[in-house]
Amino acid sequence: MFGTQTRDVADDFNPRRRRTLWNTPNASMPTNTHTIRYRTPKKGLFNAHLMVKFEDLYGFMVEGNVDDVNVLNEVRERIREQGRVWWALEASKGANWYLQPRISSNGSEGMMSVTSLKLSVLTNTITLRRLVRKGVPPVLRPKVWLSVSGAAKKRSTVPETYYDELIRATEGKTTPATRQIDHDLPRTFPCHPWLNSEEGQASLRRVLVGYSFRDSEVGYCQGLNYVAALLLLVMKTEEDAFWMLAVLLENVLVSDCYTDNLSGCHVEQRVFKDLLAKKCPRISAHLEAMGFDVSLVATEWFLCLFSKSLPSETTLRVWDVLFNEGAKVLFHVALAIFKMREDDLLRIQHIGDVIDILQTTAHHLYDPDELLTFAFDKIGSMTTNTITKERKKQETVVMAELDQRIRRLSSLKMDG
Repeated sequence: MFGTQTRDVADDFNPRRRRTLWNTPNASMPTNTHTIRYRTPKKGLFNAHLMVKFEDLYGFMVEGNVDDVNVLNEVRERIREQGRVWWALEASKGANWYLQPRISSNGSEGMMSVTSLKLSVLTNTITLRRLVRKGVPPVLRPKVWLSVSGAAKKRSTVPETYYDELIRATEGKTTPATRQIDHDLPRTFPCHPWLNSEEGQASLRRVLVGYSFRDSEVGYCQGLNYVAALLLLVMKTEEDAFWMLAVLLENVLVSDCYTDNLSGCHVEQRVFKDLLAKKCPRISAHLEAMGFDVSLVATEWFLCLFSKSLPSETTLRVWDVLFNEGAKVLFHVALAIFKMREDDLLRIQHIGDVIDILQTTAHHLYDPDELLTFAFDKIGSMTTNTITKERKKQETVVMAELDQRIRRLSSLKMDG
């Protein structure tokens, strides 16, 4: 852990870390009525099968058909409508009504016990949960995420100079983590104009390198570059993105997901396989008979938190709920993608076709409401306690397998 210093370094802060890094369209404001821009070939019929290129809400250039464009325009209108709901609540409850203590069944630190709740807090908590599942307006995401995730509280426990001192302390230092980060930077959403710029890559590098020094056990793992990049686009400042990354790795996700042996990720994959068997038994049995390992697609989903698989606004709608309700949301979403294509999956007989169906489905899920409806209404409830128990059971198996692998590798080295 990086040791914080108490001296005042405010005079030499880098102002670039304080200003807005990327200007996203203010899609949640009621006055914004623009539609998606697209380019079509000069020849050919304009129909649902015609492929077009268009820019999404966060500046990513994506390719889809005309139906995809229409869906995204509908999504933008829904974002505006949802924004009006949030503005109305801010007008009636106050601008920071959702910053009140959250409910905890066991009275954990920073939350209120159910038994000591005031009615207003309970009402706000229920309202917030419902609203977040319907989507946080883009302009409110930075403030809402910092609050509901616990990132703001985490940042408040260290001096205000923490991030800038951390970045200065890492300047010029080379580690295995920094070398891998430098290797991955150009490959992180290379088609995005800001992330592919010198300024964007420098900003992303500082966030990733800074965290690799904050937590040397995690250091850096491939997948974090995509997560941090999308956090930068949403949070607008490096420091806010850094603290969202910190709370994500230290509080929201299961531990050891991004350590060297990826033990936490292996645990999540085993839990997901068991949940698929319980929630989608026909799909699970069919894939099992084919010899298909769900981790072939789900590992990237869990490591990148769907940022490489789903369209940007759909990913961020998943993250809205993830930061408010916890890592169980990842299981809901992953199961939903399988469930949405159940009939197609049951018909095919080749592993390559399974991968193609799931990847294509994820890439074209431009309607977040469709995905989240499946995730919560069609999949059914899954309590955090149930998933925690399953994790503990699978952790024993995973650690035994990893230990056996280490012994086998050591034996091979000795024989060699």
